[in-house]
Amino acid sequence: MSEQTIALRITRFNPQEDTEPTLQKFEVPYHDDWVVLDALNHVKEQMDGTLSYRWSCRMGVCGSCGMMVNGIPKLTCATFLRDYYPHEIRIEPLANFSVVRDLVIELDDFVGRIQAVKPWLIREEEPSIDQQGEYLQTPEELKEYKQFSNCINCALCYSACPVFGPDSEFLGPAALALAHRYNMDSRDHGEDQRKEVVGSEEGIWNCTFVGECSTVCPKEVDPAAAIQRTKVATTSAWFKSVLMPWGKP
Repeated sequence: MSEQTIALRITRFNPQEDTEPTLQKFEVPYHDDWVVLDALNHVKEQMDGTLSYRWSCRMGVCGSCGMMVNGIPKLTCATFLRDYYPHEIRIEPLANFSVVRDLVIELDDFVGRIQAVKPWLIREEEPSIDQQGEYLQTPEELKEYKQFSNCINCALCYSACPVFGPDSEFLGPAALALAHRYNMDSRDHGEDQRKEVVGSEEGIWNCTFVGECSTVCPKEVDPAAAIQRTKVATTSAWFKSVLMPWGKP
């Protein structure tokens, strides 16, 4: 009995030699328990060692193996061949990003957007001696932001976002979700410092609430909800500043 196989069409692109990307076909062994990353590793190890792509943990934690699988942003370490067999699988680099080589995308701009929202705890004062450096929270306070802290920076949401593609100035879903995560953290005092970039035209107001970012998120962070909640909070704060300019009641 002949071995079952499945066809992959993989983007190949070397910017030093090629004018545009092409798709190269590979027939790889089909195994019911293989994920797309396993198939790519087989190509790399057994068929073409020049194939370039990123991966690390193989557990859906590091976020480095994100690619377009049949036109949809996926973590290839969590996408099974059996969901496509016996049909051909098209594997391409994440959309909306510059390609370094083959399936490897340029992430410097993405990282810069994340850094722009200051995704770290900002305090107005240092802890007292009796606190011993701890900022304690109740379970209820943790619940306020826990969902939005699960982001693994895989960038799938940027690839799915219909705004980010044509508008490269848009801050993007992952960055805005992280800003919301820290603004909701009871230990943080940095909301005002993030407000200028988050509340700009390129921030929350450019989001059209299509929701594709939340659909493709492998960790159920729900960036779309984070952005809409930030819109509500920002609008409420603006009205309060107009109606009660002397400060918070």
